[in-house]
Amino acid sequence: MKMDPAALAVLLIVFAATLIRSALGFGEALFAVPLLAFFLPLQIAAPLAVLVSVTIAAIVVAQDWRRAELRSAGWLLLATVPGIPAGVMLLKSGHAAALKGAMGTLILAHSLWSLKRRAPMGAPARSRAWLAACGFSAGVLGGAFGMNGPPLVLYGARRQWAAQQFRATLQAYFLPASLLGLSGFWIAGLWTRTVTYDYLLSLPAMLPAVFLGRAINRRLHSGVFLQCVWAALCCIGAALIAEALRGRV
Repeated sequence: MKMDPAALAVLLIVFAATLIRSALGFGEALFAVPLLAFFLPLQIAAPLAVLVSVTIAAIVVAQDWRRAELRSAGWLLLATVPGIPAGVMLLKSGHAAALKGAMGTLILAHSLWSLKRRAPMGAPARSRAWLAACGFSAGVLGGAFGMNGPPLVLYGARRQWAAQQFRATLQAYFLPASLLGLSGFWIAGLWTRTVTYDYLLSLPAMLPAVFLGRAINRRLHSGVFLQCVWAALCCIGAALIAEALRGRV
């Protein structure tokens, strides 16, 4: 990656994606990979995005592991595992676009409803069935599209976690999950010297964004933070529906 206009664009994308992930705890994947693919081959953009994800998660967990609900993160990860082969099977079945559209519709409808509510959500989200459903759904989306975040964000929002707890808990989940994804790229031979080189050149843009995002996260009031989460989920749901309508998987 030479320091030309395309390289500068990559650095800006990495900075913005890292800032989003560090401030909210999620959301960088839908932003980063499509934009990076304009400037880098997808075989480089995808593993680069996963390397960035691992780095962010590792720093956040090291910073704020005491604020994470490690038990919830562990159970979510455990529930994700059986969902991954189910997602792969759906991808091979030819119904992946329908699944993406259905998931996007559910996320968008629930998020719009949540934005309009003024009363607290209450306790149903604390049930193990709800946790298992969100974890399994994350595995299905991850197996089918490499996009396991939306159900996890939905779970955290329904639990009404404070901003710092939300951020730390999701990273405690994403760190081992991203490491598994990274091992898959390694086995497939997609983690190349070029990916490593581009990753190292991205560090000067990534690292300041992690700490800036943390500062933003720590200043977010719980009510404002949850509104931001629901608004972001609306965007994610709409993006999933749009991709499904275009037949993209």
